[in-house]
Amino acid sequence: MSVPAAPPGQPRKAATAAWIGSALEYYDFFIYGSAAALIFPTVFFDESDPATATLLSLATFGVAYAARPIGALFLGHFGDRLGRKKIMVFTLILMGLSTFLIGCLPTRDQVGALAPVLLVICRVLQGISAAGEQASANSMTLEHAPEDRRGFFTSFTLSGTQGGQLLATLVFIPIAALPEDQLLSWGWRVPFWMSIAVAVVGYVIRRTLDETPAFTRQQTASEGVAKLPLAVLMREHWADVLRVIAGALVASVSTIFTVWALAYGTSESVGLSRSSMLWVGALANLVALAAIPLWATLSDRVGRRPVFLIGAAGSAVMMFVYLWAISTGSYPLVLVLGIVTFGVVYSAANGIWPSFYGEMFSTRVRLSGMAIGTQIGFAVAGFAVTFAAQIAGPDGDDWFAVALFTAALCVPPVLAALTARETHKVPTELLGVRAADATNDRERVAA
Repeated sequence: MSVPAAPPGQPRKAATAAWIGSALEYYDFFIYGSAAALIFPTVFFDESDPATATLLSLATFGVAYAARPIGALFLGHFGDRLGRKKIMVFTLILMGLSTFLIGCLPTRDQVGALAPVLLVICRVLQGISAAGEQASANSMTLEHAPEDRRGFFTSFTLSGTQGGQLLATLVFIPIAALPEDQLLSWGWRVPFWMSIAVAVVGYVIRRTLDETPAFTRQQTASEGVAKLPLAVLMREHWADVLRVIAGALVASVSTIFTVWALAYGTSESVGLSRSSMLWVGALANLVALAAIPLWATLSDRVGRRPVFLIGAAGSAVMMFVYLWAISTGSYPLVLVLGIVTFGVVYSAANGIWPSFYGEMFSTRVRLSGMAIGTQIGFAVAGFAVTFAAQIAGPDGDDWFAVALFTAALCVPPVLAALTARETHKVPTELLGVRAADATNDRERVAA
């Protein structure tokens, strides 16, 4: 029995819902990253020790990544039990509300040590939300997409992520240019308050989307949906879960680029302005919006593995070049190499992992497999910023050590791609199916 065809227009509608939802979701996520690098050390932590305050602020950025594996267990379970659509709506609302609350928090001067505690709680809620967002959106678009264009359609989720990061950066550019007293009193709160629109817009966009044909078929199949998706996942797909965990470490390139490099470039040792460094991120993300679907389309033709390898191995090399450029203080050099590193090279891995990882799993456990595997890997990537701040030394300027650390984190993704199966030509209903079961399914289709 083959997967029923998606209703006319549903693949595009699913991709659009994934793009807009991810853009709104990751707008919230990335404004926190900018604030953690530029604002929170002063607002929420002890100003008498700037280095420690910065380290603690960057650690709160990583807290959400630590919460993500826990959120992945729960949201992955319910996504494979109840469907992709319900999780997509829930995660967006949770992210919007938790981010809005960050904008309402009292500062350290107002309530003392309670301020960073409340900040961490809100950050944990952000992490739980993000744990289910990409996995549910990726599953939704992959299962709605035509078989020969799964890479292209699933890339919309990551294009949305880059769009959200671009929007967050553009919002912070005028905020960062405010006078210091206005910035630290009310200015930093505005981008967080704007997030309340996420809950409303996300609900309107996603509530009209149909459940995927693949999941609908699974509900009516003889074995039905898995009662305990995690048990099925660990029994039948444990090796692929390990591959996804290893592959997801490539996200360290994004967190180092977005947060640590921003803090380094604006430090006293380099001296670039906040606005100029934010523009590097903005333009890099703008280029990524075009590069991601192009890399994804290429993966539909030549396969997921070679494109992912270009992104992972290339990023390991380019981070040395980019961080060196920052150390020179030459802004034109930083701008050009930042765009090439993040906008072009990293996009090769970033744009095709939704299809690459999603195609490793069957419909019964796809959302669980993607959520758990990616979020464990992303947890390491989130705390990579904190480790980088320590590796960079007491003055925070040892860029070579940070580049070497980032390159080391790109090695497991390369190994994951080299050992993975190529799946871009496998029919959707046979993805993640064991050889014997695949033969039986083909016979049923032929009959």
